[in-house]
Amino acid sequence: MAENETPNSPTAPAPGGFVPPAIPPNSLPSPAPSSASAAAVSNLPHPRRTSLRPGSIKEDKVRNYVSDKMLHISRRYVKHFAIPHPDDEITGYKSMAELCKDVDDVINIIWLSGTSSLQIPYLLNIASEFTTWLEGFPPSPTATFSLLRKLDHCFASLLFGYDIVTKETLPGFENGLRAGLSRTDMVRCKSVIERTRVLVVEVMSKEPADEDVDGDTGGQGIQTPKPDDDTEAEAGSDRPPDMSDFDDGDDDEDELFHMNVAQVYENTLVKLGEILGDGGGVTTMPMSVD
Repeated sequence: MAENETPNSPTAPAPGGFVPPAIPPNSLPSPAPSSASAAAVSNLPHPRRTSLRPGSIKEDKVRNYVSDKMLHISRRYVKHFAIPHPDDEITGYKSMAELCKDVDDVINIIWLSGTSSLQIPYLLNIASEFTTWLEGFPPSPTATFSLLRKLDHCFASLLFGYDIVTKETLPGFENGLRAGLSRTDMVRCKSVIERTRVLVVEVMSKEPADEDVDGDTGGQGIQTPKPDDDTEAEAGSDRPPDMSDFDDGDDDEDELFHMNVAQVYENTLVKLGEILGDGGGVTTMPMSVD
């Protein structure tokens, strides 16, 4: 057994004591060749070969690290709404993208652990908290949809017992799905997912906070045109229209938005529908908000 563990032995103690000694933070295992496509989809690291032993020092280190990081993220989220003070040791998040980066790092460590007893409760907690975080910032589509794809990859893989992209059996699932989500976990997961899908539409339909919704008026408001302005306007009516007015770029963006919204937790929701017996699980939701 000791010989089998030799390749994963660290050359130096992990800083901070949060990463299992078998997985030094500066030399995370490279994805296996078959996991390359998975990395392209959600950038998930390849998990360790075996689950961490329950109650082991390694498991405790991962558990403590994730708990501390989640507390730090929560504090920074709360600080986002507070008036900054020069003596503050913790600064609030300035954007959803900044928060997503910290959450992404936590998800990577959770997945890297290869331990479903850690993955399931922590990922469910992150997915639930994400619905709160999402409402606290202006829209950040790229970061939001990227993180949701990663969570979808995790949950769907845990439901199947193997990575949905690489088809590799997950650690702890060699003998079946007993290490997977319980029915209670599935019901909770489905509830969080359905709320998230509706919330994403509402949040992404809002205007960014720094956008000038009134246009470039220079603070002058609407002005009555002078006679010369009318003359110039009439003369301009003989000119051919600017073809940029007919650019279909906006249509492409709308189509991409609708596609991203429809794919939120898609894999997980379909699998939950199959297991829980509600015919596929994908719910109908509005694609725009007045």
